[in-house]
Amino acid sequence: MIKLRGVSKFYPPNVYALKDVNLDIGEGEFVSIVGQSGTGKTTLIKLVISEEKPTSGRITIGNWDITQIKQSEIPYLRRQIGVVFQDFKLLPKKTVFENVAFALEVCGVSKEKIASIIPQVLKIVGIEKMGERYPHQLSGGEQQRVVIARSLVHKPKILVADEPTGNLDSLNTREIVDLLKKINELGTTVVLVTHNREIVNGLKKRVIILDSGQVISDQARGKYLL
Repeated sequence: MIKLRGVSKFYPPNVYALKDVNLDIGEGEFVSIVGQSGTGKTTLIKLVISEEKPTSGRITIGNWDITQIKQSEIPYLRRQIGVVFQDFKLLPKKTVFENVAFALEVCGVSKEKIASIIPQVLKIVGIEKMGERYPHQLSGGEQQRVVIARSLVHKPKILVADEPTGNLDSLNTREIVDLLKKINELGTTVVLVTHNREIVNGLKKRVIILDSGQVISDQARGKYLL
């Protein structure tokens, strides 16, 4: 599903964010990528979603070599990869329904299809009764559910969550992690980037640890011990 071969990312004048990373993430896996700040976690995600290109090495998503992806092809890649970040970036003057629908509107999806898709994804994330609310009327956990719903509208094969619970309290954190597990059980590959030991150790799933831009541990049922 996701393959990195000899991937490095260099930022002048002298910073290697990633150094010769080799990695395979299979279809349907739930993988946590962990490490201290500045170890290369976010850089890795930026390369996978083609926000940046590697300095060297090769990245493939499915059978698609995205190493030298054209700018015009990036929107098609992003439809296969749902992305959830720590900051919600919801449009304040649009309702929940409208925020989620916007991801489809910019791709030219018909109003009829949008009206069919949005209730489905809102139900998956547990906010089917909140479609007419505005972001300021939602809790942090509810706003993150809207973000996750928005990331699911194209039925992506991969969901990347970069510190999705960073702004949430412990209760909402557990609920968002449970939601990610549910999405994974529905068949989506989930890549969770986090520095939260409690989350990682509670999942009891594959854990990849980065340090100084390199993979220093990769365990099928790992723990975050650093």
